[in-house]
Amino acid sequence: MRAQPEQGLRHALIDAGQMPRGGAYIETKTRLAPTRMSPLLVPQIIRLFLLSTLVLLASCQSGGMRGQTQYLEAFPSNTVPHSAMYNADQVSYWDGDGVGGAASIVIDLSDQKAYFYKGGTLAGVSALSTGDEKHATKTGNFKIFEKDQWHKSNLYGDFVDGAGTVVMANIDVTKDKPPPGTRFEGSKMHHFMRFSGGIGMHEGFLPGYPASHGCVRMPPHMAAIFYNNVAKGTPVTVRP
Repeated sequence: MRAQPEQGLRHALIDAGQMPRGGAYIETKTRLAPTRMSPLLVPQIIRLFLLSTLVLLASCQSGGMRGQTQYLEAFPSNTVPHSAMYNADQVSYWDGDGVGGAASIVIDLSDQKAYFYKGGTLAGVSALSTGDEKHATKTGNFKIFEKDQWHKSNLYGDFVDGAGTVVMANIDVTKDKPPPGTRFEGSKMHHFMRFSGGIGMHEGFLPGYPASHGCVRMPPHMAAIFYNNVAKGTPVTVRP
């Protein structure tokens, strides 16, 4: 006689030690009843979906900015977009307080860092963003010949309206024409230390790669430290 499936399963469980001999095997079957969404919930779900979509679209829009030029800006830290593309600046530091000796600066274009020395002792390091491929920062030996704490660019910036709202961003006054009713607002280059023609070190946005029109952008706190520790005549070496 051919064993029934239930008997075969019972023998298998006994052999595996999962059921004592003489024990009973009870098979249970559970059937799940299909569920239906209440018609009253559908409109609510649709409304929630539309609301979340509108919020997302609003967050992606970029409206005009007031009083905040963009090109070579020293962006406040709370307005800089958070992205892996942007430099988190984990290399800058200052150990120069109390260190004596004449100041000198070495700007290294290959590793995008500035090295501040006092009497030959390394006093601090700053992350940088130097000139891009079309506006390479000039290499050589220079000296700081101008300091301007609240410097603004006279070439690059934004066209803004009477209320200070940016109408046309990231412009070059030699190429772009102002829209009617606007004025030029030069990009902030605070703690400016000029060392070659129109080129200098200053506060600026660091995207993590060379991106300026030739100037040397620095994190705001490091630009302030360098500015307060140099004088006119401080040697600056820019190396490839």
